[in-house]
Amino acid sequence: MIRSNLNRRAFLRGTGGALVALPHLNLLAEKGQAAAVPMRMVCVGTNFGFVPKLFFPKETGHKYKAPELIQQLQQHRQNFTIFSGLDHGTEGVGGHGGVHAFLSGILSKNSRGFREKNITVDQKAAVHVGAATRYPSMQMTAGSSGGSTLSWSAAGVAVPPIRDLRLLFAMLFEATGPRQISVLKKAHRQQVSILDLVQSDAKSLKKRVGIEDFEKLDQYFTSIRSLEKRLIQSATWLDQPKPKVSYQLPGEPDEMDFVDRVPLYYDLTVLALQTDSTRVVTLEFSDLGPDSGGFPVSRSYHQLTHHGKVAGYIKELSIIERFHTKQFGRFLDKLAAVREPNGRTLLDNTMALLGSGMGNASSHSNKNLPLLLAGGGFSHGQHLRFEPNRFPAANLFASMLQRFGVETDSFNRSTGTLNGLEA
Repeated sequence: MIRSNLNRRAFLRGTGGALVALPHLNLLAEKGQAAAVPMRMVCVGTNFGFVPKLFFPKETGHKYKAPELIQQLQQHRQNFTIFSGLDHGTEGVGGHGGVHAFLSGILSKNSRGFREKNITVDQKAAVHVGAATRYPSMQMTAGSSGGSTLSWSAAGVAVPPIRDLRLLFAMLFEATGPRQISVLKKAHRQQVSILDLVQSDAKSLKKRVGIEDFEKLDQYFTSIRSLEKRLIQSATWLDQPKPKVSYQLPGEPDEMDFVDRVPLYYDLTVLALQTDSTRVVTLEFSDLGPDSGGFPVSRSYHQLTHHGKVAGYIKELSIIERFHTKQFGRFLDKLAAVREPNGRTLLDNTMALLGSGMGNASSHSNKNLPLLLAGGGFSHGQHLRFEPNRFPAANLFASMLQRFGVETDSFNRSTGTLNGLEA
């Protein structure tokens, strides 16, 4: 132990979800910067976790026998690592109440006293990216209720995800007209001006408050500075044309069943990374929407997760969970198919995390989180088991941040980085 719609589905099957080769999008190659190919980070979270016995191998090391869920992405066995024994020490919170700490390791209610509150690993990476890309990070969700709080800023504020596929596509690839650009520039100037005024008033107030209110104002200032920085960064991209792609969404994609929409979020993620529109993406999966989301199951996703070890319920739940791991495997296929200027694939240059803040939904446990990391140039092809309660999951995030280029030896509650991933 180491410490549906048939026509729409036919459309997806016909294309295989394939992305059209886009040599003209290789921005770095055009600039002759093959040695400067960036690292990317994608974090995929399922709010209900996975059935532990279907996710974690019994054996450790490289010769483990893949359980049912892991079999769905066996083609990439040498490109990912499974972790067991890692969590955030949030047990006792109440199951779903601890899920939002998946990428931070800190519950929002316990973030007071931390310099960066409960910032998540993706947002820490986004700060490092800054204005190098049009979007420092993008948050997506396939949930019908608008998604959950997967990403949190340094100010302790939840970053809302976007569900609308058409909006995501427009943000990434649809040209902005001159008149719209002019309006946006004016709005940016006005917003920054308002922020200056608010900050001036708050500084005056800061001199007359007590310690508790002072801390609240300090958090408020952090939020203001972060917003101001994002406004300035986004303004620099207003005059830059968006990349052109041959990829098209099917008609009315947001009305499609869950099983048909999920591949589209992954497709847009690959394109966003390939065109260097962003280097950080979070993708959240929660409810299935109306009915069963296109799955042949008799109960809601949430109901099935509370299976009470009833074999029939677990069998139906496994249909949904196999879908999630299979789609993640398809996503890795797409990343591996893109050749980068440095001779490596987009998968080599992207660390892709699949996991959850829920360890076992049936018992509402936040222990032993299901975590799988692919790509990113790490040493993979293994199952690493860590002694429970000794190594925080945040240690894994610290390792990811280091590989991303962030100069840090820790992240939130981490006790260091994680051994066993060194290439």
